[in-house]
Amino acid sequence: MSSLPAGVLVAGWLALALIVAAGGRLAVRALVPASDAEHVSQIAAPLMPALGAAFAIFAGLTLAGEASYLRSAESLVSDEASAASRLAWAATSQGVDQGSIHSALEHYLQKTRTREWADQDEEGGDDPATTRAIARLEQVVRAQAAQPELGSPPSSELLTSLDAVTSARRARIAAASRQVPALYVGTLVASGLALIANAGALTFRSRLRTSVLVVGLAMVVGLSMALLFSLTAPWRGPLIVSGHPLDAIIHDLETGFFGR
Repeated sequence: MSSLPAGVLVAGWLALALIVAAGGRLAVRALVPASDAEHVSQIAAPLMPALGAAFAIFAGLTLAGEASYLRSAESLVSDEASAASRLAWAATSQGVDQGSIHSALEHYLQKTRTREWADQDEEGGDDPATTRAIARLEQVVRAQAAQPELGSPPSSELLTSLDAVTSARRARIAAASRQVPALYVGTLVASGLALIANAGALTFRSRLRTSVLVVGLAMVVGLSMALLFSLTAPWRGPLIVSGHPLDAIIHDLETGFFGR
C-alpha cells in the first residue's frame, strides 16, 4: 500500500473513513431497538474522548517517527554522495588512472539512481545490475591502489573512499528494508476507524445536515492514514527521498569537474 500514488492513498482512505462514518450511523439505526435508542448516546459519548486520545497519541507518535525516518533517509543519501565525491577526488592523485575510476563510479551511480530508487523491493534487497556495477568499481579501484609505484597515502585514500561508498550503500539498503510493524499499523487503523464509527453512532438520531459534522472528523482520520502510508517508504513511495545529491556527482563526473 505504501507504494501507491499519493492521490490514490488520499482518495482511498477518505472514502473508507466516510463509509465507516455512514456505516456506523446506519448500523445503529438498523440494529438498536427503538426502546434502547436513548442509551446509545449515553454509551457512545463517554467513549469519544478515550478513542480520540488513543488515536491522537498513536497517530502523533507514528507520524513524527516516520517524518524523522524520512530525514534520516535524506541524510544517508547525502553521506553516500559525499563518499562518492571523496573517491572521485582521490582518483585524481598522481599515478592513478582517474578515467577508469571515474567511469566505473559514474556507471555505479547511474545504476543506483535508475534501479535502486525505482525498483527497490519491499525487502530492500540488492539490485543485480547495481551489484555488478559496485563490484566493477571495487575491482577497478583496488587494482589502482595495488600499484607499487603509487605510494601509501594515495593508495590508502582510494581504499578508504571506496569503503565509504560501499558502507553508505549498505546503510541505504538496510534503511530501505525497514517497515512499520504490521501490528502497530493495524492498531492505529483500528483506533481511527473505531473513532469514526463511534462518532457516526453518536449522531444516528440527528438529521443528515447535522450529521455532516462527522465528515470533518472522518477526513482528518483519513488524511492522517494517507500521510502515514506516504511517509513509510522513502525509496518507493509517493514521498520519495530526493536523489539530487547523487545526481550532482553524476553531473560533475560527466562534465569532468573532478579532473580539473
